[in-house]
Amino acid sequence: MVGDGHVEKRSKDKKKKKKQKRGGGKKKMTAEQSLAFNSVTEWVYLDQSHSSSSSEDDFGVHQILNRAVDNNVVFELHSHSNFSDGYLSPSKLVERAHCNGVKVLALTDHDTMSGIPEAIETARRFGIKIIPGVEISTIFSQRGSESEEPVHILAYYSSCGPSKYEELENFLANIRDGRFLRAKDMILKLNKLKLPLKWEHVAKIAGKGVAPGRLHVARAMVEAGHVENLKQAFARYLYDGGPAYSTGSEPLAEVAVQLIHRTGGLAVLAHPWALKNPAAIIRKLKDVGLHGLEVYRSDGKLVDVNFLEKIDNFLLLLCLRQITYTDLADTYGLLKLGGSDYHGRGGHGESELGSVKLPVLVLNDFLKVARPIWCGAIKEILESYADEPSDSNLSHITRYGRGKMLKRNYPLNCGKGLVDECLSLWLTNEERQSAEFEAIKLKLSHVSINQGGLNVPIESV
Repeated sequence: MVGDGHVEKRSKDKKKKKKQKRGGGKKKMTAEQSLAFNSVTEWVYLDQSHSSSSSEDDFGVHQILNRAVDNNVVFELHSHSNFSDGYLSPSKLVERAHCNGVKVLALTDHDTMSGIPEAIETARRFGIKIIPGVEISTIFSQRGSESEEPVHILAYYSSCGPSKYEELENFLANIRDGRFLRAKDMILKLNKLKLPLKWEHVAKIAGKGVAPGRLHVARAMVEAGHVENLKQAFARYLYDGGPAYSTGSEPLAEVAVQLIHRTGGLAVLAHPWALKNPAAIIRKLKDVGLHGLEVYRSDGKLVDVNFLEKIDNFLLLLCLRQITYTDLADTYGLLKLGGSDYHGRGGHGESELGSVKLPVLVLNDFLKVARPIWCGAIKEILESYADEPSDSNLSHITRYGRGKMLKRNYPLNCGKGLVDECLSLWLTNEERQSAEFEAIKLKLSHVSINQGGLNVPIESV
């Protein structure tokens, strides 16, 4: 008879082997990874280097000093709310991200940044940093070819958003207007295919003021009983070039990338594996300033789900294709990024928020490229206010950070005070003590803030 000690030993040995099979404990960081990790976490918890008590950082993150640093900093760089074709509100999206351990969340709704203020307000309660983003719908047209291909470009901005907000918003508004016409055209095509669908049905699903997309039409088709599920709606009718597919007023991809550059953002090509001719598109967009490429995905499910019908072992194909896109990114000197593309549909066919664990070296490379761009955008916005301290220019500073900057324990009664507050939360000591920012503060040293121009007055709480 085997003694209890032997049984216990065998049990421990089995557990040890299972642990080793799963990869064992955490791997020790290399010196390069350690430096990258320190740099990334310093940025994520930036305000701790500027304050001696609990405070909020530039993206509305509430942190308590002397916290335990998490060794796993999760960035989610691709997500959607119900301000476009997602199912969750920005608040619920942030709550879910928090539950999944996300520390930095980019809200990248289709062709709108309207959900970002709500996301930032909620993020303040959960200690999450929000990167204001948008996924821009564009068209790529190969020279000498009549065929066009839809291309989505992700834009990532600083805490105060695009430096030329009105220019970007007008650009996006034109695309949104085209999405309304596009959805109506898809409904017309479905009706001609003997699949009756009403505009009112799609508009109700999209929600008030939301520009409808294919997903909203697909949901209406499911509810009307024309198809069994969303996958079938795309596979049979709504895929690119499908019988009910339609285009809107999407701009050229090159124009969108150039605009992102001009407005102080980082331009990244979304889900390149969904493209028919990715190499040509990447090459062209790199020429006009593309910064990065989505490479990392957790499950590889595409927006154009009809593609799945043609592949037996999709995950294997994804692994093979991911190598290709990594190589393309290296060839053209592009950042290798990725995200879940979370919409909140649920089920087995969707990646969860925070499921794409980007390596710390990738995150560090992302911030090394992004932060100088964002710093330049912040400087441009502050310079505009210094040159013309109007309510309009002040709103550019407070658009995505109004709550945290206006609800202080002391009044900010002059422009210099507001800028000092902004800089201490947005930038490192080295960045905010530059000659350019010192000159801006000097200009604003005697400028009083017109509190009547703000929706929320600058006052103590």
